[in-house]
Amino acid sequence: MAREAGRGGGSGAPRSVDVARLAGVSQKTVSRVFNDEPYVSADVRRRVLDAAEELGYRRNNAARALASGRTRSIGVVTLGTALYGPASLIMGVERAARDTGYALRVVNTMEGDPAGVAGAVESLLDQGVDGIVISEPIDEGHEGDLSARLDMPVLVLGAPPILAPRALAAGTGADLMARTATEHLLELGHTTVHHLAGPQRWYAARDRVEGWRAALTAHGRTVPPVVEGDWSAASGYAAGRELARDGEVTAVFAGNDDMAIGLIRALAEAGRRVPEDISVVGFDDIPLAPYVTPPLTTMRQPFDAVAQEGLKRLVHAIENPQALPMPASDPPVDLVIRGSTAPPSTRMTPGRGRSAASRSSGGRHSPPRVGGSSHHD
Repeated sequence: MAREAGRGGGSGAPRSVDVARLAGVSQKTVSRVFNDEPYVSADVRRRVLDAAEELGYRRNNAARALASGRTRSIGVVTLGTALYGPASLIMGVERAARDTGYALRVVNTMEGDPAGVAGAVESLLDQGVDGIVISEPIDEGHEGDLSARLDMPVLVLGAPPILAPRALAAGTGADLMARTATEHLLELGHTTVHHLAGPQRWYAARDRVEGWRAALTAHGRTVPPVVEGDWSAASGYAAGRELARDGEVTAVFAGNDDMAIGLIRALAEAGRRVPEDISVVGFDDIPLAPYVTPPLTTMRQPFDAVAQEGLKRLVHAIENPQALPMPASDPPVDLVIRGSTAPPSTRMTPGRGRSAASRSSGGRHSPPRVGGSSHHD
């Protein structure tokens, strides 16, 4: 059945006054509801939203932009990549933006282009965006060039905040997650943990190296040389062939799940069983992680939570330019324990790690000591 436009018999699009009439409230109350202002009761808010849905009312964002001097748009600078982590974070930003009333204008950059981020920011500034999200995970040395131009709220995801007056950071804490992953392997009784790292131009790869090294150092363990990959399963496979030749390796923390999966394949081909001979922990918890053989123990990244909180703080900074920034919460630390980790084999040299009796008493399920949660999946 066709909807009666505006309930006034006219043929134009419904207006806020029509919503107010149907909901039995003032036009100012309708404005407060759609601007998400306080001091509106839950019952009144529900009536207004129900009336708007019944009438098919949509806010006129163009008119609001003229009245407020804002375009109600947020620019996003992101690396053009299909890698799971960066892509998932941007998808989280897009989902979170739907609840803010702001449109997104996305500009992709290319790895290895030092002018890419600066050029993307310039393009967004020319479009008159109200704020900017920078999800650029690679150190291209552009921070100093940007700071002079960015006099608006800027949210930096997964990287150190730039030197701008109104810069915010979100998606930090990868070092704590890496430390938790390493602690898990040490708690199982492994003497030390090797690390298959991502490329060191990436901030995330550096953070994970830092957390891994901090855990080993805190426990007085030997810190093995870092093996560097490129985030791909192929680089994990190449690293696995190298690590399989070292009989002293009993545990590996990989910088992402793709490299961990390639590593496990190479270990299997070399006759090194996972987890009986070598335990492996990944990072990200990609959808494939529970279905590989063995199912992969990994650190789950809170992409949606990071995006939601970051966008909320950015919009607050846009709409309240004189207010203090909203405080950031500590990121959750979520270790998902599956079948790729276990205590070291009892065939190890006596004296390495815990005793065989201790290893066989269920140490596999010991929680990490570093702050955070762990669960089995």
